[in-house]
Amino acid sequence: MGNLRANRVGEQIKKELTDIIQRGIKDPRIGFVTVTAVDVTGDLQQATAFVTVYGDDDEREKSLLALEKANGYIRSEIGKRIKLRKTPELDFKFDESIERGNRIDELLRNLNKEE
Repeated sequence: MGNLRANRVGEQIKKELTDIIQRGIKDPRIGFVTVTAVDVTGDLQQATAFVTVYGDDDEREKSLLALEKANGYIRSEIGKRIKLRKTPELDFKFDESIERGNRIDELLRNLNKEE
């Protein structure tokens, strides 16, 4: 039962986080960032936001650093928008699943060309 609530809160945080990053943060280091998922612990104390960044490794690092720097602002905005007793601590991680999927797709295409 608690897991269902954590999933719902995670989806709401994902929605608000996307809006905050697109409209609220004016840091030029943040490039084209997409929030792919938010995992929230069962006690709603910790949240891990998985993001993808369009660009090279340097742009990814700059965007993640800028998001970590704006963590306090982001957390306070989420607290205003979502009514929870305590706003979860946010942690940002780069989502490598899309990149991994693209690599597998490329390998399969190359394998089909060889045949």
